[in-house]
Amino acid sequence: MNYESTKQKFGIIGDSPAIDSAIGMALQVAKTDVAVLVTGESGVGKEFIPQIIHENSARKHNRYLSVNCGAIPEGTIDSELFGHEKGAFTGATDVRKGYFEEADGGTLFLDEVAELPISTQARLLRVLQTGEFMKVGSSKVQRTNVRVVAATNSDLHMAIAEGKFRKDLYYRLNTVPIVLPPLRERKEDIYKLFRKFAADFSNKYTMPSVRLTPDAIHILEEYRWPGNIRELKSVAERISILETERLINGETLSKYLIAELETKLPAIQDNDSTDYSGNFEFIFKMIGMLKSEIDELKKVVYGGQPAPAAGNQLIAGQPQLAGAIDEPEEVDIEEISTKEIESDKLSIKDKNLELIRKALERHGGNRKLAAGELGISERTLYRKLKELES
Repeated sequence: MNYESTKQKFGIIGDSPAIDSAIGMALQVAKTDVAVLVTGESGVGKEFIPQIIHENSARKHNRYLSVNCGAIPEGTIDSELFGHEKGAFTGATDVRKGYFEEADGGTLFLDEVAELPISTQARLLRVLQTGEFMKVGSSKVQRTNVRVVAATNSDLHMAIAEGKFRKDLYYRLNTVPIVLPPLRERKEDIYKLFRKFAADFSNKYTMPSVRLTPDAIHILEEYRWPGNIRELKSVAERISILETERLINGETLSKYLIAELETKLPAIQDNDSTDYSGNFEFIFKMIGMLKSEIDELKKVVYGGQPAPAAGNQLIAGQPQLAGAIDEPEEVDIEEISTKEIESDKLSIKDKNLELIRKALERHGGNRKLAAGELGISERTLYRKLKELES
């Protein structure tokens, strides 16, 4: 099977060398049973690689199962993967097969593998090394013959350094690494993808397909796309639904890109589930924006004059706050700085909560879709929501 027929079969759009390289490697390793680790930022389409591997392997007539490790509660992940015996825990009213037993002879895709608890990682390592596992609540060793393909958008080297991911499991999973590039490194594919999504939504909603003016195409290709293909698809859908004019210019398109940018504030990100390697420029830009806001706040506090050095005080003769009385008054700069910091923390917390709530509203309360838009796991979204509302 060549590249073009593979792309057509799996609905992959694009001709960038990086995509062709990833597809070529997937086709090559499909003939073997080695473990594969797919890495790349959230939203780049990592789920296509294990499907290509399975469909071009000797296992293609057996089951292919996909598991999102980040969406399963920590207390039930072992039962989901390896099964459980009746009475193993409260609610275990019957014997249950796990994914490793269900996928015997086939392929198992473990998405967001970095989200697995350390104890589950030990179980996974054993089944990868020996093909053996035990159900929760059982002492009986069972065997399975499963091809494992794992994926993550996390920096596993950092996770290993922080003690959150086993080094031996990393080496076992990473026998063949396949890296998918972020959308911003596939500029030649961005407009092709947009046209495909616009056509799909035209059919779905029975309306004429939206088109872009040359200046809009330029903006589309120069935008950084922190949410990658998932974000591009979301933008195409909203434009298709909300815009009555079918020819979209740069000014109109920019409104949707700015709205997307606001949902990607670094304060919402989580080190446990997000790879920052491609987003340093964006993070530094946001830090600069926060610094500018603080500088503007200081101008208001000090009446448009430069802020005095730390440790100094405002005394008689220096500019007073707007509306203050004319009597000399000492103001402790350290106290002002502390209040600014506390105010910033509260502001960031409020913004994070607002961003999460807006994402949930856009997706009708669907946590999985909202988490995908924000670039975090569903479990992380739930945890952050509880923390911010407390």
